[in-house]
Amino acid sequence: MRPLPALLALLLSLSLGAACRADTASAPAAAHCPAPDEVEARHLYGQWRAEFTPTGPSISLLLERHPDLAGSVRGVMLRDGERAWVSGDVDGGDFTLEESVNGRNISATWLGEVVPGSCGREIRGQWSTDDQTVHRQFILHKVAD
Repeated sequence: MRPLPALLALLLSLSLGAACRADTASAPAAAHCPAPDEVEARHLYGQWRAEFTPTGPSISLLLERHPDLAGSVRGVMLRDGERAWVSGDVDGGDFTLEESVNGRNISATWLGEVVPGSCGREIRGQWSTDDQTVHRQFILHKVAD
């Protein structure tokens, strides 16, 4: 009869099980994935990439907290090496961004919606020039926070 190896195996399995439970309990909780109507300006902070249909220029955007308007964003975008300034917000999943190539006048508007299930990291909508002569569908993808 060899009860000692069986007892050691049982103690070892109990110890490992307790260690696994302790690791799980100390692991950080997964970040909350906001629904579209829960997305706030703070979820927009960071680097974004824009895709257009029909195919258009490559655009990178950096959105940060607006210093003057609580709950809004302000930033800069680069399109074909040219800089433009942007300002906007998100409310109930509806996204609005105004673009200005000269920093004074609105030159284009982005109107879109946060994509369900994207955790606020994808926005789809329509980009239009201020005079409404050009319209393009866009997809914004968050690159980094």
